Amino acid sequence: MTTVFVVQHSYEDDAGCEEVKLIGVYSSESAAKAAIQRLQKQPGFRDRPDGFHIDPYDMDKDHWQDGYVRG
Repeated sequence: MTTVFVVQHSYEDDAGCEEVKLIGVYSSESAAKAAIQRLQKQPGFRDRPDGFHIDPYDMDKDHWQDGYVRG
């Protein structure tokens, strides 16, 4: 099975809302880490360097299988 690595950056803003940015999808963990190293120097990201996350995802697989309920 093929695995890709999703990079996101998230943080809580001053109003208490979570801000999430999808940075990209990479073919290896090392490529994902290199993207983070490049972006950590950019405005905004450099103020919140701990907001980056790498999540591995298997391709061709349902990752949300339980449905949902509207509030």
